[in-house]
Amino acid sequence: MYMQSNHMPGSGSQSQGNDDKHGDSPAVPARTAQPADGVGGMEPDAPPTNRASYNSNQIDHQSVNPDNSLPYFQALRWGVDTLYLSYHGLIYPHVDDKLKALKLLAQSPDEREQSQAQYLIDSHIFEVKDKGAGRFPYILEDKAFRLQIARKQSLPLVYGRVSSHYLAHALPHAAKAALTSITEQIGTIEDDSTVSRIDLYVDFVSSVQMDSWSREAWVTRASAIDNYSRDQVFTGWAIGIGGTLIARLYNKTEEIKKSGKTYLFELWRNAGWDGESPVWRLEFEFKREVLSQFRLDTLEAVMNNLNGLWSYATTEWLKLTLPNEEDKTRSRWPIHPLWGYLASVDWESDGGTLLRQFTPQRSPSDQYLFGHMQSLLTSFMAKEGILGFAQGREAFYQAFYMFFDRWCYDNGVYPDDFIETKVRKKARDFNTIFNTPDAEAEWEELMKRADAYRRQSDGE
Repeated sequence: MYMQSNHMPGSGSQSQGNDDKHGDSPAVPARTAQPADGVGGMEPDAPPTNRASYNSNQIDHQSVNPDNSLPYFQALRWGVDTLYLSYHGLIYPHVDDKLKALKLLAQSPDEREQSQAQYLIDSHIFEVKDKGAGRFPYILEDKAFRLQIARKQSLPLVYGRVSSHYLAHALPHAAKAALTSITEQIGTIEDDSTVSRIDLYVDFVSSVQMDSWSREAWVTRASAIDNYSRDQVFTGWAIGIGGTLIARLYNKTEEIKKSGKTYLFELWRNAGWDGESPVWRLEFEFKREVLSQFRLDTLEAVMNNLNGLWSYATTEWLKLTLPNEEDKTRSRWPIHPLWGYLASVDWESDGGTLLRQFTPQRSPSDQYLFGHMQSLLTSFMAKEGILGFAQGREAFYQAFYMFFDRWCYDNGVYPDDFIETKVRKKARDFNTIFNTPDAEAEWEELMKRADAYRRQSDGE
C-alpha cells in the first residue's frame, strides 16, 4: 500500500478480473462524456475509468517545488470517509411509542430522567436526543452511527450516517450490514438502502506547498473557490461549498488538532508516514443529486464505480493546472504534476489497513481525562506550596473530599446519589452504561413517568 512515486503516471491502472462485481449497474462515464446539466453526464455503456487527463509529463518537479526533504508524492491511505444511507419503510408502533417516551425524558429538567433517554439495539447503546431534525422527530447517536428516524411513510424511515471513525475500522459493506440490522429492528424496510452521500478521500505527504498556486490554477465547474488559514498558517482549499459536489484539499494533521481523530496516526504510520510531516487530504463529497445523474443508487453500485466517480471529479469537474498566460483557453493548460498523481489513484486497489479495534462508545480518551487531572493536581499543589507528588496527591484527595462533603450538605443532596446521577448522565453521553434495563415492569414505569412529564409540560 505504501507508494512513493518518482515518475509522473500517464494514467491510473485498473485491476482486472473484477467484472462479476459490476453486474447490470450503470457505469460512471469515462472522462470524455459530456455532462447533462452542468454537474455530471451519463453514458451507461462506458466503463468506469480513473485515467487522468493531463499533458505535463515533461514538467520538471524541481521547477514546481524545490523542497527535496519530502517525497514529491507519497499516498498513505484512500477510501470512504463518510457514508449516508437512507432506508424507506414504516416504523413499528411499539418503537414509535418507546422513542416518543424516551425523547420526553431527554427533555426533562431532571438529570436522572435524562440519563434514561437511551435505546439499546444490538451492541449499540444509543443516546436519544431531546430534539429532532426537520421532519425527523427522533435522533439516535453513538460513535458509529447517527440515525434520523421518521414516523411518516413519505420520508425515509432511517436516514443514517456512518462515522469516519467506524469506516476506519470496517469496510463500507460491513458498515451497511450493521446499519441494516439496526434499521430492521426499528421498522419494516421496503427495499434496499439508497446512498444519499459518500465522501471519498486520499491522504498523502508531498513536498509541494499547497498555497504555491493562485485561485486561477483551479479549473472547475464550481463557482466557489475558497482558501483558509489559521494563525497565519495556510490550512487548505475548498471548492464548490454549498453545491452538490464539493472538494476539499486541506492539512489533515492541523484538522486533527481540533477534531481529535488521532487514530489516523497509527494507520498513516503503517503506510510509511514519518510521524512529523504534514499530511494533506484531498476529499470529494458526492451528494445524492450527483449520484442520481449517474444512476448510482445502492451502495453496491456506488462501490463498483469508485474509479469512475474519482475520474469525473478530478478530470471533468475539477483540475489543478499550471496557468499559461499565453493560452487563453484554460482547458488546454497543463495539469499540475501533483494533480496527476492524485487523479491516478486506483480505487480497485487496497487503500490501506483498517483499525483492529473499534468501540461505538464516545468516551473521552485517558490522555484527555488524565491530562486535565494533571493540570488540576499541579494547580492545587502550586496553590498549597507542595512539591512532592505523593504528598500532593493525598492532600488533593483530602481537600476535595472535604469540599465535596460540605457542598453536598449545603445543597441538601446525598453524595452517593449525586455522583450516581452524574455518572449515569455522562454514561448516556458516552454510550457506556445502559441505565434502563429492558424489563417490562421498568418499561411501564418509564412510560408512566414520561406521560406525567408530558402532561405537566402541556399544563394538563
